[in-house]
Amino acid sequence: MASNQSRFWAAHPSARALIARAMSCAVALILASAALSVRAQVVTSPEVADLSGSWISPATDDVLERDEGPFTDDFVGMPLNAAGKALAQSYSADMLAEPERVCQLYDQWHYSNSVFNIRIWPVTGGSTDQIQAWRLQPTEDNGGMTIWMNGQTPPSEYADHLRGAFTTGHWKGDMLIAYTTGMKRAPARDNGAFHSDESTMTSTFIPHDDMLTIVYVLHDPVYMTQPYVYSRAYDRTVDRPIATNFPPCIVNYEGTNEGSVPFFPPGKNPLLSQMMDLFHVPEYASEGGADTMYPAFRERLKAQYLKLYPTFPKQCTQYCTNFRFGQAVGNIPQPPKGAAAKGRPRAGSGT
Repeated sequence: MASNQSRFWAAHPSARALIARAMSCAVALILASAALSVRAQVVTSPEVADLSGSWISPATDDVLERDEGPFTDDFVGMPLNAAGKALAQSYSADMLAEPERVCQLYDQWHYSNSVFNIRIWPVTGGSTDQIQAWRLQPTEDNGGMTIWMNGQTPPSEYADHLRGAFTTGHWKGDMLIAYTTGMKRAPARDNGAFHSDESTMTSTFIPHDDMLTIVYVLHDPVYMTQPYVYSRAYDRTVDRPIATNFPPCIVNYEGTNEGSVPFFPPGKNPLLSQMMDLFHVPEYASEGGADTMYPAFRERLKAQYLKLYPTFPKQCTQYCTNFRFGQAVGNIPQPPKGAAAKGRPRAGSGT
């Protein structure tokens, strides 16, 4: 005797088709779910490094460059071309008082050589609440950096260049590699050596426990002949969280009258002899260029430098590293022999 189930299948062929389709749909859903799980694992599994937190760059890390700033005519090690050199040598710090230039320092390259520290946090979302982006913000007026990890489409090359620019990233092992486009024209160094608005930047974040190294590489087809590389070291801090609630850079009146355009005509900048006067670095070296980036360039300077060495002052008077309140600072003349450095007690004084 046929069972009720057999009679049901025989009497309702349409039901058999419906059940079959339902089973196929269920299997498809299971496979899709598994694929989504695998995809989510592929997206998130390389992110073995947690970049989130507050990061402080030690005062001893290139303090003379980041704090006191370079001399006006110090472009050694910068791969400037002829146009880049001419622009740098025409620079006057009074330019920063022009309303349209008040905020020009705060572009994405400013992360590399500024005095400010940074805070990093993830931006999550999507169906699996995975990391969509990493957000960086320093303790000042910078527009911030959002590193998109989700394949975000860049804006048109004809769109307005914002101070935040546009950055995408991907993981390579435990290193985060970010690529920035849409940058504003801004100083590549705080003495007037500019990069153009056609520049791009590659930033590599290399974490190691509570230390972080970021290597920045600037590519500029307008003012440079080779990539310009800069690196920063950071320590993670818990007891000194970085505040990021500063307002954006605000354009205001800084004392330059309307219609005034501060600059130096070619050959008229009175500060282009500083490196020679203070450190006996000749102008052909201090004006920069790709050849000044490499150790072999020292051989070109060696004979002249040794010849002039007897005339050097035997005590540092400019661009010296000293200590103030226990922190390394720059551009402080060394104390007389036997005197204690500023901010540090004399050995054996008990103070």
